[in-house]
Amino acid sequence: MSLEVLISEADVARRTKELAAEISASIPVSDQPIMLLGILKGSVHFLSDLSRALWALDRECQLEFMQVSSWHGEMASSGIVQIKKDLDSSIEDRDVVIVEDILDTGRTLSHLKELLAVRRPRSLQICTLLSKPEARIVEVEAEMLGFEIPDKFVVGYGLDYDERYRNLPYIAVYHQD
Repeated sequence: MSLEVLISEADVARRTKELAAEISASIPVSDQPIMLLGILKGSVHFLSDLSRALWALDRECQLEFMQVSSWHGEMASSGIVQIKKDLDSSIEDRDVVIVEDILDTGRTLSHLKELLAVRRPRSLQICTLLSKPEARIVEVEAEMLGFEIPDKFVVGYGLDYDERYRNLPYIAVYHQD
């Protein structure tokens, strides 16, 4: 096994701040905080940094979580989307930003966006740190996108291989030797 740095820690930090500014600009200030909906487990690092970057812009946010999977410990998506943990609070009439680590095949985010849309949020957007356009099977639009990457298996900054490497401060290509 070897790791090849694809996106540095500094580049991730810079782009996360820029994405917070994009979110802030896209959602009018209201009496309710922006709801950042983190998709567990991969989005946790990105979500944390994004929420702090929004605070630096004087935007309050509320954190909510779902756990959704189509990977099941493998290096390729199974195609079967499972909801492992649903929301704890209502999103009705809220400005919701789905925060995801990676937009890969599109199956998970497409399914999730349809599921959440029927819960009548005021607005529903996707912010993903990474996107692999070459891997897309289902077309889904992310309103905010950090980086487009090649169709390679990546780890770090929340992304894992069999629950390992999430704590790397950068994004790396995982090579199985």
